[in-house]
Amino acid sequence: MKKLTKKEEVIMNLFWDNGPMYVRELHDIYPEPKPHFNTLSTQVRTLEANGYLSHKVTGATFQFYAAVSRDEYSDMNLDTLIGKCFENSYVNAISALIKKEKVTVSELQQLIDQVRKGI
Repeated sequence: MKKLTKKEEVIMNLFWDNGPMYVRELHDIYPEPKPHFNTLSTQVRTLEANGYLSHKVTGATFQFYAAVSRDEYSDMNLDTLIGKCFENSYVNAISALIKKEKVTVSELQQLIDQVRKGI
């Protein structure tokens, strides 16, 4: 899937936090500065075309909802990062975090314990 822009991430976070919405409802809760309604509608349609949103028809309008969960999106981003920066190796990524002292020995032990427990 195509990576989200910052504005698209704002929209998706609103859907992930609030559930299904009409574009009017989305516009009402969108943080300032709010985009023009038509601009927001176009962004929603783009997100739908890219597989992030879907809709159901209610009367003459569409109610949109997230077709991808926040966790699925996070996983896709992590996979992309690991692929681009660490030669598709999660071990290389963890090693880099340890070398930069971003992960402590205690935290690493917690990860090992989780792996052993199958979490």
